[in-house]
Amino acid sequence: MGSLSIWHWLIVLVIVMLIFGTKKLRNMGADLGGAVRGFKDGMREGTDKQADAASAPAPQVTGKTVEGEVKSKTEHKA
Repeated sequence: MGSLSIWHWLIVLVIVMLIFGTKKLRNMGADLGGAVRGFKDGMREGTDKQADAASAPAPQVTGKTVEGEVKSKTEHKA
């Protein structure tokens, strides 16, 4: 019981092609390729945004602080 030879893999490939058909296998391959391409693009955009954020200066925060207190919460149903 050694490793599988090339003949074993060819038989498995023929069985898979008979079960799924070449068109369905081609569609699954295209879907998988599109998903990998989308993942790579997303990773590239993520690193671009991180590089842009690192090179941009931090914005200064100016504003007013408003303090308040909620005394009661009422619900109005129409």
